[in-house]
Amino acid sequence: MIVDDSAIARSVLSRMLAKHDEFEIVASAATAAEAVAMLKGEAVDIILLDLEMPGGSGLEALPEIRRHGNGARILVVSSTTEQGSQSAVQALALGAADTLAKPGVGIGAGLFSERLVDRLRRLLPADWDADAIETPPLVEAADPPGRIACLAIGASTGGLHAISLFLSALPARLDVPLLITQHLPPPFLPLFARQIEIGSARPARVAEQGMVVGPGEILIAPGDAHLGLQRVRGKVRVRLSREPQPCGCMPAVDAMLTALAKTYGAQGIGIVLSGMGRDGLEGSRLLAAAGGTILVQDRASSAVWGMPGSISDAGLARLAASPQALAGTIGNWIEAAGCR
Repeated sequence: MIVDDSAIARSVLSRMLAKHDEFEIVASAATAAEAVAMLKGEAVDIILLDLEMPGGSGLEALPEIRRHGNGARILVVSSTTEQGSQSAVQALALGAADTLAKPGVGIGAGLFSERLVDRLRRLLPADWDADAIETPPLVEAADPPGRIACLAIGASTGGLHAISLFLSALPARLDVPLLITQHLPPPFLPLFARQIEIGSARPARVAEQGMVVGPGEILIAPGDAHLGLQRVRGKVRVRLSREPQPCGCMPAVDAMLTALAKTYGAQGIGIVLSGMGRDGLEGSRLLAAAGGTILVQDRASSAVWGMPGSISDAGLARLAASPQALAGTIGNWIEAAGCR
């Protein structure tokens, strides 16, 4: 479905996608209200959503469009979502799977079309079958892990919304450090940190070299370095690095989970949420070998199940569930084990 108030934009997007057999335009709407009405009777896999429209912005309507979209992934295509913009971060936090800026000066139609198709293909992996996805029952992981000393959360495409859902459901009494590696360009990080702080009611900062990792605080990997850890005179401090990782990501969830395993061992919990690719798999192997616990987002609630799916398929995850359910499980472990 294409949602854009411009008939020209809708026509151009349709022509671009008509060249590719894997895509079919099944509906188009000029307003968010019209889109919501159509979604009540039309099943779609992806929604291309503009943000600047008459009668209510796409940003304001995004949560309602998600509710009526029945699992459809939302790709925001707007002139206001250039890299690092507040609109882009807000859209991702509200549940958009990805954003793409409309072409401006110096961006030709051909290049934009390539970027659009690439984004869409990321949202629909070859083995993705909307009709085959069912929400699995929540199965509690047996035996609480004992004392929890640190949580490390990794995510990519679709991860901002998942992280927000997880943190908002996490018990406030869990007073341990929280680390986040989210695949985002550096310009996004300050806005992301502010949104995380507001949504979680916990202090959140972009990690800097040498920072002390303190209880109750959220430290976020900068967009141009991996988030690592080191013990210095009895305190855990941030150790940033830019060493290439096998996954090719910067920052890499693998690097953060590896640091979690080495620093906290069995008292570390890694949570891998929605994201494309396999980043986090190797770090999860090391964390499991150190006695730590890995939880992943389930397929039904993920925008893209690449990262959590690879860990689940490898048999490393103790539980796969929605972000809220994962946070609830940690809350249950706290009660059962008497953890902080």
